[in-house]
Amino acid sequence: MGEASAIRCLSTRVQSSAVFSGQQKLTSPVDRVKEIAPILAEEAEAGEAEGALTQKTIEALRSARIFHLWLPRCFGGDETFPIDALEALELICHADASTGWVAMASQLCSATAAAYLSPSAAREIFSGRAAIIGGQGAPNGQAVPNGDGYDLSGHWTYGSGVRHADYLHTGGLVYHDGKPTINPETSAPDSMIFIVPIRDATLLANWDTLGLRATGSVDYTITKTFVHRDYTHKLTANVPNQGGDLYRLSVPGLSAIGHTAFALGVGRRILEELSAVNKADKPPTYMAGPSMENFLLHYGDAEAKLRSVRALAFDVWHDIQKSLEKGDDLSIRQGTLMRLVVNHATSTSAEIAQFAFRFAGGRATRNGALQRCFRDMQTGAQHGTASPPVLAECSRELLNLAQGKKWGFRNLV
Repeated sequence: MGEASAIRCLSTRVQSSAVFSGQQKLTSPVDRVKEIAPILAEEAEAGEAEGALTQKTIEALRSARIFHLWLPRCFGGDETFPIDALEALELICHADASTGWVAMASQLCSATAAAYLSPSAAREIFSGRAAIIGGQGAPNGQAVPNGDGYDLSGHWTYGSGVRHADYLHTGGLVYHDGKPTINPETSAPDSMIFIVPIRDATLLANWDTLGLRATGSVDYTITKTFVHRDYTHKLTANVPNQGGDLYRLSVPGLSAIGHTAFALGVGRRILEELSAVNKADKPPTYMAGPSMENFLLHYGDAEAKLRSVRALAFDVWHDIQKSLEKGDDLSIRQGTLMRLVVNHATSTSAEIAQFAFRFAGGRATRNGALQRCFRDMQTGAQHGTASPPVLAECSRELLNLAQGKKWGFRNLV
């Protein structure tokens, strides 16, 4: 790296579940989330009305150091390993899906920027108060080389959490002579991530989705903005300039933790809200006699499916964490399983949401936690990480039909 400060920034290999800021030992991320969860739940309705998280929610996340969850320790972060991160984010999503979405997306964007940017760029962004970074990593931008950087232009949709962001994590391809450059190893265009100050983008007022309304994930455009090469990194980078072995996960791995946590947390909240409807003084009239028996059969099945996929998720991530603790890169099969878990957890919770909405009767159509969870889960299920093409690629590798290939972002290359 060539800079003493960058060398000092490297973390130790073995990570504990406790985190440190200087010499002060802090409680675990899970314990800190439990303390703020009531606030996140109470603010959910107001956030949805505003189309963004409330200031009280943001302050609660800061107080619990959620914006430090995946930052390198040299920037005052926690470098939280997968198991603790998965459980902490799951609890946030259980309290409020939109808050959880912003938390996991912003930490993905911040962590990868802090780890993979040049030491000088990372210090500029992260040496003070933890910056919030949001955006869309799909390579929708065109970057034309210009001196020691690039002129970036493009239009991006669904910029996760950008209304709360200080910087954008935004994807693009480098163009030469009007054509994207090709990676000779994959025969595909090389995807890059550009870290851009939010002031250099135009945010659109178009957040009109079915769910996740409090995330403030509007579309945005960038027009010929210069980005120094120090503020860029490969989409699939997994060798950090700052931080330790956590960052071997790269963008896909950290993303998989976040999206799995989202599905598990919202799925559990949905079943709890459905249980509350059934315990009400006047439960839906069809929850009696044969109809109650039908409901009970479906509820037990939903409970078993959610617990099963959660057990699968923690099993897969325990195995991956062991590899990280040894300083090993992920195997192809581990990359397959973490993507398979995202897909299965998302489809399972989306199915549970549909079941709950149907059996809650008219109450599910009114404003409230159950309706919001239904909309949030159906919206989150549309994300590309849980799409059928990714599931098909997982199956291809599980069937040993991908010899000589490795995982890119969402496909085998």
